Amino acid sequence: MTDDSLNRTPLHALHLELGAKLVPFAGYAMPVQFPMGVMKEHLHSRAQAGLFDVSHMGQVILRPRGDMADLVAGLERLMPVAVAGLAEGRQRYGMFTNDAGGILDDLMFANRGDHILMVVNAARKSEDIAHLAVHLGDVAEVLPVTDRALLALQGPAAEAALARIVPEVAEMRFMDVITAASDFGELWISRSGYTGEDGFEVSVPAGHAEGFARALLAMDEVAPIGLGARDSLRLEAGLCLYGHDIDEGITPVMAGLNWAIQKARRAGGAREGGFAGADTILRELAEGPPARRVGLRPEGRAPMREGTVIWDSSEGGREIGRVTSGGFGPSVEAPVAMGYVPADQAAPGTRLWGELRGKRLPVTVCDMPFHPTNYKR
Repeated sequence: MTDDSLNRTPLHALHLELGAKLVPFAGYAMPVQFPMGVMKEHLHSRAQAGLFDVSHMGQVILRPRGDMADLVAGLERLMPVAVAGLAEGRQRYGMFTNDAGGILDDLMFANRGDHILMVVNAARKSEDIAHLAVHLGDVAEVLPVTDRALLALQGPAAEAALARIVPEVAEMRFMDVITAASDFGELWISRSGYTGEDGFEVSVPAGHAEGFARALLAMDEVAPIGLGARDSLRLEAGLCLYGHDIDEGITPVMAGLNWAIQKARRAGGAREGGFAGADTILRELAEGPPARRVGLRPEGRAPMREGTVIWDSSEGGREIGRVTSGGFGPSVEAPVAMGYVPADQAAPGTRLWGELRGKRLPVTVCDMPFHPTNYKR
């Protein structure tokens, strides 16, 4: 049973029918797992195709009140990311920053010709919408999308499965976006993902969401996947989760998100700085940050989960960091974790110690991702 005060996605009844275990997440009743179980759901997504309900996330349309260029310029004041130059039909990863350079949220934004479509984190959508309204209200209408569901189809069989409904997805590349007519209404489709696998996100009219999900689930390759496997998949892919690995006290450079800051926004670039926290972020790009997000491989089989304290020696010494995400990686058949350590302790191969139940166990700093990514470039 779930608390009646929780929001429900358009697929709520289907989740119950499929035997999902529901948990509260970001104010919604969400499936954490289905009868297959987290381990098998994870491995199925890596081998075939997993269907995720991500309708709790925020879909927001930014429609210019006048010139699109004014909206683009306004967005570039909120993000250290290049918005100008993003081609129509393409999307990009971005993040809102604060005046200290910390991350207010990370998000995806797409150029859909006459407007921009954003997808933001569920736990931050009300704050993000307010942030956009305050800073962009003069140049854009900020329109939360409340009548559509959002599903993610992830895995090597995702293209073949979705192409049976929307054949044109076979021509999409990583980070493409299209609008497609279908038997389930107008679909807004992007090709990216939160698992490290090839896959798609599909925004579907709420009234058609269950029919669309059933059509996919009727295919042999496709299985319903819950939040538990979604978390282990993104951890193996080395991807951040807002509120855990990144937050208002973490800069993009500390988080290892330098790749998301295009040359145009960096020192010497065509549109250098001009965004919230630029002084801090540009300085850290030039000189390095005080701490870095790193991959961590615990020795043995015991997972080091979020909150595990990291030490610089097996006895005595200094507490130097904490695990921000950790668990067992089903695809790599070993525990994996990520967390923050001082920059001088962040080199791959550095040996550190994580404290589990009062005992310090060795852990080695490593590169991420833990499992190879399989995006369609």
